[in-house]
Amino acid sequence: MSKTAVTLSNAPKPAGPYSHGVVANGFLYTAGFGPQDPATGLVVEGGAAEQTRQVLRNVGAVLAEYGLTFDDVVKVTAHLEDLADFAEYNVAYAEFFTEPYPVRTTVGSRLADILVEIDVVAAIPQD
Repeated sequence: MSKTAVTLSNAPKPAGPYSHGVVANGFLYTAGFGPQDPATGLVVEGGAAEQTRQVLRNVGAVLAEYGLTFDDVVKVTAHLEDLADFAEYNVAYAEFFTEPYPVRTTVGSRLADILVEIDVVAAIPQD
């Protein structure tokens, strides 16, 4: 199996030894992204909805690097610091995805000074 790392300048810098994404076996797998502004490295201000929007903009940058969109996403895993924020997160999430929606798992997690972290798996269209 071959795999190709995806690393961008217009996404938050990885906080450790990992890539923004990896392409393997016809899929693009992204790292888990937080709500950092890629230009400043700072967490965006606002609640779960605004943080979700920034997270998904960060994920979208990785998708775009491979010519993909949110329509190509088949799996989403989301972590919320507080599951009481689910409705706010869900409203913002719906701004990025259309039917048929990808499968999704949303769990409560202890996060480091952020409210939302999301990673996705996208199918790369075969010519």
